[in-house]
Amino acid sequence: MAEYILGQSETLAVWNGTDAYEPIVCLTSSGLSEAVTEVSSRTKCDADGATQRKAGAYTYEIPFEGTYPKPETGKVGWVELKAKLRTLGNFDWKITTTYADDSTEVEYGSGFFSSLEKTGAIDEDITFSGTLMGSGLITGTDPNA
Repeated sequence: MAEYILGQSETLAVWNGTDAYEPIVCLTSSGLSEAVTEVSSRTKCDADGATQRKAGAYTYEIPFEGTYPKPETGKVGWVELKAKLRTLGNFDWKITTTYADDSTEVEYGSGFFSSLEKTGAIDEDITFSGTLMGSGLITGTDPNA
């Protein structure tokens, strides 16, 4: 029977620019969405006018949501997220998935924050959400090693 992996077994972290990947704190969810565009064409040489299709550009994005905590050293919260967004630059990230046997799968990439949103409803915790847009390919090799 399949063994399911709980969401808390996965962490999203961003490179601090110096010496470490720091986790985004208090995430309630995160994802990874990959896509490939289609390049299609037709010529008179194609049998019965059939459309020829092939893979085009590869893209990905990482949406996330969390609860706004008090700033913590060595972790990325709202203040650090908005600073990274406002630099308009790319930075490295990693997603670590830890399995029940303590083995891990780690994926690395580079990207920029395309959106951040903070919501403070009365009588509720402040929450935040955002999207990291990928640049290049996802890899299993740490670019900062």
